[in-house]
Amino acid sequence: MYCVKCGVKLAEGVKTCPLCATPVWCPDEAGEKEERTSYSRRYPVISRQERLTAMAALTAVLLAAMLACLSICLNMTGRVGWSFYVIVGTAAFYFAFLLPLWFRKPHPMVFVPVSFASVCLLLLLLSGYTGGHWFLTFAFPLTLLLAALTIGALALYRYVKKGTLFITGGLLMACGGACLLAEFFEHLTFGTDMFTWSVYAAVVFFLFGGFFILAGMIQPLKEHLQRKFFI
Repeated sequence: MYCVKCGVKLAEGVKTCPLCATPVWCPDEAGEKEERTSYSRRYPVISRQERLTAMAALTAVLLAAMLACLSICLNMTGRVGWSFYVIVGTAAFYFAFLLPLWFRKPHPMVFVPVSFASVCLLLLLLSGYTGGHWFLTFAFPLTLLLAALTIGALALYRYVKKGTLFITGGLLMACGGACLLAEFFEHLTFGTDMFTWSVYAAVVFFLFGGFFILAGMIQPLKEHLQRKFFI
C-alpha cells in the first residue's frame, strides 16, 4: 500500500502517511462504507426488461432493412447483387457489437472471440462473392492477427495475477512483430516494398516492450512504476 500523495510505501494499519501526514485511503474500506449506507449514490439504470425490449425492436428493424434491400435488388436486377454486402455487413455488425447487449453481464472471453469470428466470416463471404481480391490475402490474416493479440492480452490480464510488467512488455513486442507481418501481407497483396513503415513501428514497440520487461526485473524501478501508475 502506498501514499496517494507522495507515493511512499506504508506499513499495514497506519492511518496517516508518516512523511506528508496525508490520511491513508483504502479502496476496500471505502467500498465497504459505501455498501453500508442506507441509500445508493449510483444513477438509476435501465431495467433488464426495457433493454430486452429495445434490443428486440432494433433486431426487428435491422432484419426488415435487410429484407427490404434484398427485395429491392431482386426486383431491379433479378439477382442478389449489392444487397449481399448490406446483408452480410449488417449481420456481422449485429453479432460483433449488438449480440452481447442481450446478456446482463456478457463474458469478454466469449463475446470477443465471437466478434472476431463474425468479422472473419464476413471477409470469407466477401472473398467468395467477389472472387478473392484483398479480402482473403490481406484483410483476413490481418483480422486473425489482431484477434490473436486481443484475445491473448485479454486472457493474460484477466487470469494471470502476477507479472503485469512482463506481460505488457511481451505484448508490446508481439505488436512489433505483428507490424512486420502486416506489411508482409500488404506486400503479398498489393506488391508494395517490404520493411518500410513496419520497421519503425516494430523498433518502437520492441523498445517499449524491453523497457517494461527490464522494469519487471529491476525492483526499484518496478516499485516506482507501481507507485506512479498502480501496475
